Order: sequence, then C-alpha cells, then structure tokens
Amino acid sequence: MIEAQQILHDRYQLQKRLGHTAASRQTWLATDLMQGNESVIVKLLAFNPHMQLDELKLFEREAQVLKALDHPRIPKYRDSFSIESQVLWFGLVQDYIPGASLQEYLNREEVLMEEEIRQLAVNVLHILNYLHRQDPPVLHRDIKPSNLVLDDDGYIHLVDFGAVQDQATLTGVTFTVVGTCGYAPLEQFWGRSVPASDLYALGATLIHLLTGIPPADLPQRNGRFQFTNVLKLRPFFAAWLQKMVEPAVEHRFASADEALDALKTGYLPVPADTYSRRIQRPERTRIQLARYPENLKILIPPLMSWQLFLYRYFFNTLNAGCLGMILVLAAIALLISMLSEAPVLIMLLGAGVLLVIVFWLLLLWREHTEISIEGDRLEICRRSLGIIWNRREIPPASIVGILWQRVNYLNGVSLRTAQEFINLRQGMSELECLWLVQELEDWLDHHSD
Repeated sequence: MIEAQQILHDRYQLQKRLGHTAASRQTWLATDLMQGNESVIVKLLAFNPHMQLDELKLFEREAQVLKALDHPRIPKYRDSFSIESQVLWFGLVQDYIPGASLQEYLNREEVLMEEEIRQLAVNVLHILNYLHRQDPPVLHRDIKPSNLVLDDDGYIHLVDFGAVQDQATLTGVTFTVVGTCGYAPLEQFWGRSVPASDLYALGATLIHLLTGIPPADLPQRNGRFQFTNVLKLRPFFAAWLQKMVEPAVEHRFASADEALDALKTGYLPVPADTYSRRIQRPERTRIQLARYPENLKILIPPLMSWQLFLYRYFFNTLNAGCLGMILVLAAIALLISMLSEAPVLIMLLGAGVLLVIVFWLLLLWREHTEISIEGDRLEICRRSLGIIWNRREIPPASIVGILWQRVNYLNGVSLRTAQEFINLRQGMSELECLWLVQELEDWLDHHSD
C-alpha cells in the first residue's frame, strides 16, 4: 500500500497524490531527501499478472525518452527504481514544475484572450519543434490542457510523457491505443501517429481553451469542429486553427515549423495539388456512381471472385466457429443417418442444413451494396437475389471520417462515426477504394449545411 509520508527508495518522501488514476498507476508530489528536500514528481506503476506488457513498455519508454531530452520546458529525468514488497512497483522520478495546468484554468472558468492563446500556441510549437526534430522524431501523443503547465514565471511546460513514442517504432501492425478522446486524431487510434498528430491535439486544446467546451462535446460537421459559431476570432486565426485540426493528415500543417511560420507571416500554405489533383473513375470498375443536384447514388455490384469470396466469408466464418459448428452438425446428422433405423428422415435433415448453408453463401456472394445520400439521410442497403437483407440509415452529419481500410488482405471502405465503424464494402481494388473515398468526401463537403 502506497501512502503519504512513505519514503521510497530510501530517498523520496511522498507528499500528495496527484490526479485521478487507477490504483496501479499513481503520480505523487514528493521531496528528494538527498537534494535538500527539493520537490519532485514520482510516477509509479504496479506490476501484476493481468497487466498488459504494453503498459510496462510505455512506462519504460517514458524514462528512456526523458533521459535523452534536454529542453527547459520539458521536465528533466532524475531517477528510476523498483520496489519489491507484496507488489512490485516501478518508479520514475522527474522534475516538479510549480504552477497550474491549463485544465485548472478551465476548471476555474478563467477566460484566455485570443492574443494569449496565440502566444501559447507559439510557445508549445517551439517545444514540439524540438521534439519532432529528434532522430527519430519524438511524438508526445497526449497533448491536452492537463498536460500543459504554466509555471510561476509565466512559461508553458509540456508534461506527462506517458504516451510518448518515437516514430521509428510505429509500424501500424500492432499498437497500443493512447491519447485522449477529442484531442487525439483518427490516425492515432490506428497506430499511425505522425508529427501532425501532435499538431491536431494542440489545435483541439487551443479550441477548448477559447470556447470552454471539451472538443468531444463540440458540434462537428464531416469530422471538423464547428467552433467559429460559438466565439468570434480574427478570420486568419480561425482558419489557422481549422487547419491544425483538419481530419485528414495531409490537409494539416506538415510540421510545427510550418505552423509557426504561418502564425508569423499570416499566410496559410495550401499544397498546389490538394484540390486540383483528382482520382479518375477506374477504367474497369463495375461500380456505378450517379450525381444529381440533390442526391448521390452509388451501386456496388458483386465484385469478388469465388476465391476472394470464400476467403472473406467462408474461411473467416469457419475460423470464428459458427459455420464450422453447422458443418460439423450436418456431418454428424449424415453419419447418424447411415446408422439409424430412420435414415431417410435424418438424411433429409442433413441435406436441409446443407441447403441452408449453400443458400446463405449464395446470398452473400451475390450481394449488391446501394448507397444513397439525400438531404440529412444516408442510406446503406444490402440486396441479394432481389432480397433486401440489411438496411441502415444514418445522418451524414454524424460521419467524422471516410476510410480506406485493408483487412485480411482485402481492400474496403468504411464510414467512421463517433460511435462506430460502418463497413460499406470489401473486396475492391485500391484505386476503387480511393476513388470512392474521394467522391463521398467531396459530396459531403459540398452539401453540408
């Protein structure tokens, strides 16, 4: 049991627990008894058999990264240790920054003016510029008001590197989801963080400070925060903030340097081919797309060969166990029929089960997907052999992202809402996916209220 006044590692006396975290992850304000009772921060992680290995890796990585960093606005690494008692604890000691976090300013409902926010942005961008210029670049991945501390002299500090990652270790294959909802961009939840991901988090933080509304609670349209209707900003600064929090990485600033230059010069860089380069309709595609003044209709016919179809539906379902169980039951029924006194009845039962399976597979193989967008209604209809077996309606305004995904070697397109991913279709070519994403994004961008 860790408690106040306890001395850890024969050196650090705990004073006050900070934050509200799980019992296995604790942060304490402590005094260093060997350095004249100087205040320090002690972070503790309890090891237990149910603990995910990634938690320990993140804790160790924080220590390694802090050791390598040397910046006046980043807490310095001091020490690390372990305590073996009833529970094995790992400890990390770093500088204590006296001051108040920006979250405390929000809690007190203190209002920061636009000029103060601009200066804050400049100061944090200088810190990010230092981090992103490391080799490999260091990504913080959890910028938010509670991790920005304004010290007693008025300088801003970036703290809590518990989610830090160097870009060289990001593979996109296996990853730990880190970050805070509302501040973390979509690519971060896919394990594909880049320097622009930290810019997004900073932009969301600045918007929170200006509006007093957490980003997750702000109204959105096509994945973009709608904040200009709740406060008045200079047009350039509003556009600069919007560019910081663009849902698509390629539409944000490419680096902290670029964002800084834009603030200083009052010029927003726009890649020359951002809007002029378009993906043309693939020559051999069977996908039909029709644009009308008031609606968009897309028909995706059966696209897959038998091999892809069997891989997608048959073998994946077999691995999941459902179809495998049905086939096993059918085989048992046929076996019993050979040994039973009433073989005809059992054989008919087994044949019936097999016919149901064949019919089900045929339905899936001949699946057509129809997508219709009109007004405030987006409808997804799945039809096969003239039968509508699935229909779904969502408001277009609920869509925060349109994604090209590659799952189990199959390309597909999905819609991302705040609550879920909605798979439109798999089994398309890469070019078809990119083209569909482009057309859907264009329609939603130009027909939003």
